[in-house]
Amino acid sequence: MVELMARQMDDVFQALGSATRRRMLHDLAGGPKSVGQLAEPFAMSLAAASKHVKALEKAGMIRREVRGNTHFCHLDPGPLASAHRWLSFYESFWTGRLDELERLLREEKGTIPASQEGDDT
Repeated sequence: MVELMARQMDDVFQALGSATRRRMLHDLAGGPKSVGQLAEPFAMSLAAASKHVKALEKAGMIRREVRGNTHFCHLDPGPLASAHRWLSFYESFWTGRLDELERLLREEKGTIPASQEGDDT
């Protein structure tokens, strides 16, 4: 189970590593789109767009529905939520680090006296 989750996270971050795929996900947040519609902003072939769609499908971030000859893509935000939870751990780490940097910079500029550092009153 852990191995499966780790593989899915790898697929999610690999899919998000492409600006084209990130834009496709953004466009799908507005509702289902055909592969052709997803390809339009990039002036790419349907074959190239299909490769991007397959990467997003592999990561579980979209699902495809076939109607006649047209493939419609729908956003599935579940894997994005998992990635967000994973990143949230590091967000709290960086927030703490940035708060400390701000405190040090203010102290250096003299905007807060050194005697008040760490004072939460």
